[in-house]
Amino acid sequence: MEIPDTPCVFPFIYGDVTHYNCISVHSNFLWCSLDNHFQGRWRYCKALDPPECSFPFLFRKKFIYKCTKDCYILDRSWCSLTKNYNKDGKWKQCSPQK
Repeated sequence: MEIPDTPCVFPFIYGDVTHYNCISVHSNFLWCSLDNHFQGRWRYCKALDPPECSFPFLFRKKFIYKCTKDCYILDRSWCSLTKNYNKDGKWKQCSPQK
């Protein structure tokens, strides 16, 4: 399947949940909606798809300067999408290389 050039829309609503990053719900690969409220139009995510990590970000009582595995039960790295994760709770999974 060729990935269209249409940009992902963030945040988007899928299954009555607002998503701020690419998701793997019902898929083995990350994907995103092409509409604010999922209408069946989607594409697989690319490495450079927004949203971008926000560094440094505040997590608990310390600043984080790169993707971290702190408190992620699946032992994968993640980052905040805002400067203050404690306040906003918005995050995304980092690429496997980070």
